[in-house]
Amino acid sequence: MNKKFVAIACLAVAVAISPSCKKDFLNESDPNAITVDASYKTPNDVLLAVNGIYQSLRSGNNVGESSDLWTDQRSDDTGTQDNQSNAGEPFQFGNFSILPSNTYLKSHWVSLYGTVTRANVVLSHIDAVPFPDNSVKLQYMAEAKFLRAFTYFELVRLWGDVPLVTKQLSYAELPTATFREKQAVVYQQIVADLTDVINNSPLPNLQASTGRTSKAAANFLLGQVYLTMATTQDQANRTTNLTNAKTYLMNAYNMRTFGTLNSIPYTDVFDVAKKTTCPELIFQIVNIQGDVNYSSSIAANFQAKGETINSQKKSSGAGYNVTHDLINEYETNDPRMTFSVKYANDPIVKDWFVTKFRDVSTSAGVNGYGGNDWILMRYADVILSLAEVNNYLGDQAAAIGFLDQVRTRAGMPTYAASMTNSDYAAKYPTLKLAILHERRVELAFEHHRWYDLLRTFNDADLVAYFKAKKQTDFGLASLANFTTKDRYYPIPFDEYKLDPVKMYQNPGY
Repeated sequence: MNKKFVAIACLAVAVAISPSCKKDFLNESDPNAITVDASYKTPNDVLLAVNGIYQSLRSGNNVGESSDLWTDQRSDDTGTQDNQSNAGEPFQFGNFSILPSNTYLKSHWVSLYGTVTRANVVLSHIDAVPFPDNSVKLQYMAEAKFLRAFTYFELVRLWGDVPLVTKQLSYAELPTATFREKQAVVYQQIVADLTDVINNSPLPNLQASTGRTSKAAANFLLGQVYLTMATTQDQANRTTNLTNAKTYLMNAYNMRTFGTLNSIPYTDVFDVAKKTTCPELIFQIVNIQGDVNYSSSIAANFQAKGETINSQKKSSGAGYNVTHDLINEYETNDPRMTFSVKYANDPIVKDWFVTKFRDVSTSAGVNGYGGNDWILMRYADVILSLAEVNNYLGDQAAAIGFLDQVRTRAGMPTYAASMTNSDYAAKYPTLKLAILHERRVELAFEHHRWYDLLRTFNDADLVAYFKAKKQTDFGLASLANFTTKDRYYPIPFDEYKLDPVKMYQNPGY
């Protein structure tokens, strides 16, 4: 099989074993071969396969807690300062010098398509399984479609046109089925999947079991999709897409079990002891405290030498690098800064590191086997998305109301009061920039910043935005490298080279 089809064709062993060749020269069947069909006989077989889709998200090559390379390090929040290790490949992301041959980029592509493949296998075989309770079948189908849509939303924002596959492919289909599809078509499929999940599934409004999807998650994701379409796609449908975005975001908002956001302390969102009870959380990747295989390492990995605020595990390095550009973004006396970052005074560090994710418990111990769940969706994001969409629709009063929910919870002055501060008004002269600022400080290090920038600025404005920043606030990474090409990643070279027509490269690479 050609290498370029590996990302689409191979099935993870947690889900099923790939079929062997159909026949040998005697037309005999291999009695030891296990086909995918044979793996799907009972509802429990389907459940295990659906669990396998969720499991694939955990990887740092996917969207797990250590997947910051594709998002935060691409933005102005963080970045690798070591331009020598691992052939300098991680440094290429924040330095805007990424090559199509970058092996980290290829790993991300392969992992995301692995998730798509797992979802497609479930959806291609579920109808053959007898379900005594049809609602269980509909739930599993909804989970698979949600996760497929979630993954394609990642793919289309990072690469633009991408291969669109919605069924399990046979080996015979592979040579003709894999080609880049236009973004508009990919978005249509994402919308179709999520609309079906929302309208035709028995999913609960909020996650009944921590780490599984819900109607609130599906509505929020569809609202984000429509908002992204409104700001980055065909402008002829901008108002319609914004209206749809508002509808689905409000659906998610109205499913909350609390009043206003200030009823939930900011620190509760990241408290390991409250991760199953905090009403702000919508969708997360579950980690198990103290478990060598399924624990979180983010608290320990982010900690700088000489520090103990994150984890009992001692660090010998600088921790997780934070740009001074982000540090300068925090307003005076913003408690989110005090909670999220800290200056490490160790002689080998002398810089800021991330403290937002902590687990100093005895259960996590000196090995740093933390219990932090990786939060993919929470209500502050819904609320700030509603501020954004209402502002674009011209309803500034509603937008400010949502913005103030987040600012009030953080203990910051309202937007109106802040605009009387000359410093704030100069930095954020428009409501759009004030919302972007609030998203940056509220959701820092949660892997949203790059997508926020893509949604807020067109190509030329995004280049101007980066070029206006101070180089001294970015260390080794060169802002001069940033051009319009950097809106999208290059198609991995292994994918492009085997069919430069169907897998055409993005401009500038």
